[in-house]
Amino acid sequence: MLSKKMKGGGGLGWLRGAAVLTAGLVTLSACGSGFSSGSQSSSSGLSSSDKSLTVLIGSSGDAETKAVTDAVSAWSSKSGVSATVTAASNLSQQLSQGFAAKKPADVFYLAPDSLAGYAKNGSLLAYGDQLANKDDFYPALVKQFSQDGKFYCAPKDFSTLQLVINKRMWSEAGLTDADIPTTWDQLATVAKKLTGNGHVGLSTSSEYARLGAFMVQAGGNLYDDDGKPTANSDANIKALQYVKSLLQAGSYKFAKDLGAGWGGEAFGKGLAAMTIEGNWITGGLSKDYPKVQYKVAELPAGPAGKGTLQFSNCWGIAADSPNQKAALDLVQQLTASSTQLAFSKAFGPMPSVKSAASDWSSQNPTLAPFLAGADYAKSVPVAQGASDVISDLNSKLESLATSDPKTILDAAQKNLLALGS
Repeated sequence: MLSKKMKGGGGLGWLRGAAVLTAGLVTLSACGSGFSSGSQSSSSGLSSSDKSLTVLIGSSGDAETKAVTDAVSAWSSKSGVSATVTAASNLSQQLSQGFAAKKPADVFYLAPDSLAGYAKNGSLLAYGDQLANKDDFYPALVKQFSQDGKFYCAPKDFSTLQLVINKRMWSEAGLTDADIPTTWDQLATVAKKLTGNGHVGLSTSSEYARLGAFMVQAGGNLYDDDGKPTANSDANIKALQYVKSLLQAGSYKFAKDLGAGWGGEAFGKGLAAMTIEGNWITGGLSKDYPKVQYKVAELPAGPAGKGTLQFSNCWGIAADSPNQKAALDLVQQLTASSTQLAFSKAFGPMPSVKSAASDWSSQNPTLAPFLAGADYAKSVPVAQGASDVISDLNSKLESLATSDPKTILDAAQKNLLALGS
């Protein structure tokens, strides 16, 4: 079964089914002292000591664990600061336990929906503006990991949603590259042509994390750019009405209705000719369904133009870390263009820095549409408590084919507004 791997995303309800594997504790040591000994504050206001660093990650598997471990080891050898890398079995839980015990990891993967809560209670160091490469990150990612005007943490990588097409089914339906849909009407047309012979034209999960792309294409999202809840906007209603029309036409089915866990599995098993997924699907298809030949295209534009969702985690640094100076230096290295390109080669994520875009596109020409989405992608909600609202929304979206989109979105809007009360 194709694992639901979501590299670069994490934390919200739709990611809780992601494959996070337990990995062993790897201790990386080096002699020397590239940073000052003792416990003190540096001229930058960051704590500095001779203590080693602890790094907590949520790994998608051995390849990711090894890549991060190797990168930290290289930094450790150069800096003279020892470091320990742990791949969590449950990142959210272990991170929370560390903070509760006042012994958090120094550096860690942090999901967007965890940012607001940890920032509010003072658990995080807002170090983003101290990064030498702060202007190299995609602006939308910087915004995603900012709170109250503070850039808290460096985006470690990211993914966008795009259209994944089964090349054999596409050809058998008499379609060519000229038929790749660029509008909603065209998507409806090809989805209908691709439906038959035991498969539907399009399948995704029923979650906001997929259907939200249609909202953005219609000019909406759950929040506007100013952070105001807009779940029941006319744009979002129009988006869900469009999805409902495809569901009722029978050319689009949710993965669970096909007996699959998510869109990638439905696509891999040949139950759907198209799906909407992030670039994490590529590794899973290669491993579990290597015979499936596919093509990636940008999602068709909606009434408001091109649109998609983006997913990312950041490198958090604990406010209580006794060695923030070393932690910042480590994150600087982990987000460097060369390191991110190495990570991409090892386990598939897209670099979060613009300086790596050209090299990444050259190395992954067939996946270029995922990177193109960086120019128009919108972030998933990061407000404290939003994940619970989205979980409730997801439960209602499962029955979208027979439900009223406005009623579904009115409930989500009421719940989002309650977060601010």
